[in-house]
Amino acid sequence: MSEPYYITTAIHYPNGRPHIGHAYEMIAADAIARFQRQAGRDVRFQTGTDEHGLKMVKTARDRGVEVRALADEMSGYFHDMASKLNIGYDRFIRTVEPDHYVASQAIWRAMADAGDLYLDRYEGWYSVRDEAFYEEKELTLAEDGAKLSPQGTPVEWTAEETWFFRLSKYQQPLLDFYASQPDFIRPESRRNEILRFVEGGLSDLSVSRTSFDWGVPVPDSPGHVMYVWVDALTNYITGAGYPDDNALFSKYWPANLHLIGKDIVRFHTVYWPAFLMSAKLPLPKQVFGHGFLLNRGEKMSKSVGNVVDPMQLAELYGVDPLRYFLLRDVSFGQDGTFSDEAIVTRSNADLSNSFGNLAQRTLAFIAKNLGGQLEAGRSEPADAELLAEVDAATREFVTQFDDLALSQGIEAWMRGVFACNAYIDTQAPWALRKTDPERMHAVLGTLVDAIRRLAIAILPVIPTSAAAVLDQLGVSGRDHAALLGDWDPTTAQLTAPNPVFPRLELAAE
Repeated sequence: MSEPYYITTAIHYPNGRPHIGHAYEMIAADAIARFQRQAGRDVRFQTGTDEHGLKMVKTARDRGVEVRALADEMSGYFHDMASKLNIGYDRFIRTVEPDHYVASQAIWRAMADAGDLYLDRYEGWYSVRDEAFYEEKELTLAEDGAKLSPQGTPVEWTAEETWFFRLSKYQQPLLDFYASQPDFIRPESRRNEILRFVEGGLSDLSVSRTSFDWGVPVPDSPGHVMYVWVDALTNYITGAGYPDDNALFSKYWPANLHLIGKDIVRFHTVYWPAFLMSAKLPLPKQVFGHGFLLNRGEKMSKSVGNVVDPMQLAELYGVDPLRYFLLRDVSFGQDGTFSDEAIVTRSNADLSNSFGNLAQRTLAFIAKNLGGQLEAGRSEPADAELLAEVDAATREFVTQFDDLALSQGIEAWMRGVFACNAYIDTQAPWALRKTDPERMHAVLGTLVDAIRRLAIAILPVIPTSAAAVLDQLGVSGRDHAALLGDWDPTTAQLTAPNPVFPRLELAAE
């Protein structure tokens, strides 16, 4: 039986339409999920929307609509984006769904049974934009003297009756857990930030609100709804069957990877494991906080007017070129920058000029001159050397992807592509056609096999395009790495190829 692998994105807050950062996270998670499936794992991949909280209430009020209507509309945009970007999730979860209410109330009762919830009065600073509570020592001052959260967002003084979670009780258990599981928080820079935060002392956390009613009701406490982060984080176990589907839960929980943005690492690596410890549930194996995407080096904001619609980019340049660029050019875990010019340049250089041209000229030559059918030829050491180089490149791709070094993995894959292009130029099959047809067949067979191996390796990144290349090679059943075994090119009927990677042009201003 294949080993289960459970991966999640953060569930996205739909008080506005999705932006390129949401797309980046979905694409990265999808590539990792496809990679793990290709390795033979039994993968469960979850994404979705986080629809409760004060921010949604205020946005709905400003727009003059019911908050549920806003949630339905905005969640639909995220759902559509996932479909457009070829995101192969197993569940798109919404926190308004009935089974999520059940799961949220179940973990609440488990924390209450542990003696970790108590009723008191909260007075302190709250950021509506972050949906987060902050201590005085964490705040900074704006130029006008207004107080700001560590994220630079406005905070407001809040006072209301609330349920508290005994977060302070879990300071040492968390530190012990981090020490025993050094890869729980990645990359290392995020781990160091969280260690410093927890070592500085933890205060008990307000986990309910009474100032609005848009949320999961607190069990046996009329007028209270759960703090949005309690119910948001619980989505990960809702989707794994908690509390009623024990077979599903025991199969997929704990999650192998929570993939999130670096701005919400605290919620996922301090609050979430503490809630799970309290509820006596297993902790996830890893939380990876990726960086931000910057538009030409600048942080995107609505006020600046540089927020980019990922659907528009996909429409202009194609889904796979966009996926390839984001995973190739952004070092995973760090901030990255993008522009239309960068997307076009990268796609043309790697996909069109290098891999696409390699496949196109090889297959077109075979179709035109050999009727699409190869014969056994005369091998030479250069053939085995090329396949060894390609295999080394694809093995490095696998090693790097397994370590979530996505851009380094694709860079290694490109070394295999470059090796093939050097080989075809050196061997010159178009010249061998006249001087040594037997050798020509061996060269072309080696190239076709190398292209097959490269296309299978890159499937998680550009699934539609790589599958189209494999179709032209006559390769079927392309979802598993076992396809990288021995294959005889002379058994394939190769048809005249259609260009899979057309050159991109910059969109007109």
